[in-house]
Amino acid sequence: MKVKGLLLVVLAVFIAGFIAGCAQEGGEKQVTTPATTPSEKKEIKAAFVYVSPVGDAGWTYMHDQGRKFIEQKYGIKTAYTENVAEGGDDERVIREYAEQGYDVIFTTSFGFMDATITVAKDYPDTIFMHCSGYKTAKNVGTYFGRMYQARYLTGIVAGAMTKSNKIGYVAAVPIPEVIRGINAFALGVKKVNPDAKVYVVWTGTWYDPAKEKEAALSLISEGCDVIAQHQDSPAAQQAAEENGAYSIGYHSDMSKFAPKAHLTAAVWNWSVIYSYIIEEVMAGTWKSEEIWWGIDKGVVGIAPFNDAVPQEVRDMVNEEMQKYLNGEVPEQYPFVGPIYDQNGNLVKAEGEVMTDEEFLSMNFFVDNVVGEIPASE
Repeated sequence: MKVKGLLLVVLAVFIAGFIAGCAQEGGEKQVTTPATTPSEKKEIKAAFVYVSPVGDAGWTYMHDQGRKFIEQKYGIKTAYTENVAEGGDDERVIREYAEQGYDVIFTTSFGFMDATITVAKDYPDTIFMHCSGYKTAKNVGTYFGRMYQARYLTGIVAGAMTKSNKIGYVAAVPIPEVIRGINAFALGVKKVNPDAKVYVVWTGTWYDPAKEKEAALSLISEGCDVIAQHQDSPAAQQAAEENGAYSIGYHSDMSKFAPKAHLTAAVWNWSVIYSYIIEEVMAGTWKSEEIWWGIDKGVVGIAPFNDAVPQEVRDMVNEEMQKYLNGEVPEQYPFVGPIYDQNGNLVKAEGEVMTDEEFLSMNFFVDNVVGEIPASE
């Protein structure tokens, strides 16, 4: 298949960049170049709908790096709208792009799912790709990355670096994606430090720097000496920097915002998936599918280590990463039993692997997480 050659080249460059520290935050992110070019290309227009500002240094920033990459690589026309509210203005924005004749529309937030499906029914000749959702149609596909793999690796760093055995986690919205990330991080912590706990505080928002910083400060005041996050801004990183704690970033390398605190980050490389989709569209071979790729295909990874991270910790992380790269573990790793929930119930028996279907409905915390999952509205 064409994509295998693409992914081998992409993966080699991507992993080298993250581990060796070649890729740096700020300016234009160096991303990988696909190895294949369709023999028959169709000139297309691609539109992107973003939930937060492109300058958030997080989720939307990294999607926009992918947009810039495909625009430059393939010479296609792209457009985007930022700060689109989920369940609010999203349907109007998506519909306007469809009416303007964009060939493929990327809707990049979970909350855009229903609006995407609604608009797609009215524009059967337009291709829609929804990020992180689960609803598909003949002209609607989904895409995401197995970020829990990178979360697990960063949890190993946090578990090794904590002195208080209290690690804070500033969480966004209680959907399975966020819960899955917290649990994977906690399993990484547990692997190297069974005595440590992960303390969760919810903000209920994806992008609210003031709330995120306040939540991080509350965790630090309770004795947490490492702060992780699942939001779009670097506010939690800055709170750690200002208060002598360590931090674990998310989405992008946030080290420039917290040069002393930032140990590493779980990061995205959306150019891999966007390149694949654009090539399929240009070649006229696109079909609806559910893309969920991980470390082995270069979609997720970790940022360069802070100098404060000892070599033995780096070696542990790299050893675990190689398990993904070499196919030594299932894609669902570290969700392999025994796994217990907060109440001591056995969720997965020894050697039993959690399924992707279970990931998509995950609604429990593993046994070294302190905090509650808010009830769904």
